[in-house]
Amino acid sequence: RALDQVSLQVLPGTVTAIVGESGSGKSTLLSSMAGLLQPTEGAVRIAGELMSVGSEEKRSELRRQHIGMIFQQPNLLESLSVAEQLLITDHLRGHTPRRERAEELLAKVGLEGLGSRGVGKLSGGQRQRVNIARAVMNDPDVLLADEPTSALDQELSQEIMQLLQQVSRDLGIATCVVTHDRGMLKYVDEVVEVIDGKIK
Repeated sequence: RALDQVSLQVLPGTVTAIVGESGSGKSTLLSSMAGLLQPTEGAVRIAGELMSVGSEEKRSELRRQHIGMIFQQPNLLESLSVAEQLLITDHLRGHTPRRERAEELLAKVGLEGLGSRGVGKLSGGQRQRVNIARAVMNDPDVLLADEPTSALDQELSQEIMQLLQQVSRDLGIATCVVTHDRGMLKYVDEVVEVIDGKIK
């Protein structure tokens, strides 16, 4: 079993770290929370919505409504400016682009005034800050981060973890971070260890 009798609750405004050895089930847990995998038993609920059943189309819509995703690599679109990286999320949801919201979030992550800059001119840490701002552009209830500091040095990693902590608290988002770096655990509210698919 990839996951075995897992029970986990993450509250708004808090950061929970998910740690464990490679193959322990961390990524499967995160994918299940995101509705990317359907568990054979049990349920995944986010903000009261059942994420673990229904068609992929339905789960994809729930993801857009309730979840922000942060990956190891920012995966920014090189042809778009910093602000456009955020505004494209409005476009994908069929909403009118909220330029003021984008600028507000860029300021919150320390990138004020850089909205018109091309992403090719950003440092690694700045790219991850854009990644975080983009992930919260859709006002998610939950933020899921898969090794968000793995490509950064120790100093930048601490900055990004502090930023995730601040954004989670300021915006009332329930945040889960999968990490191998136990030095980052001082920035989280709870640590969950996964061993052979079970939560310790």
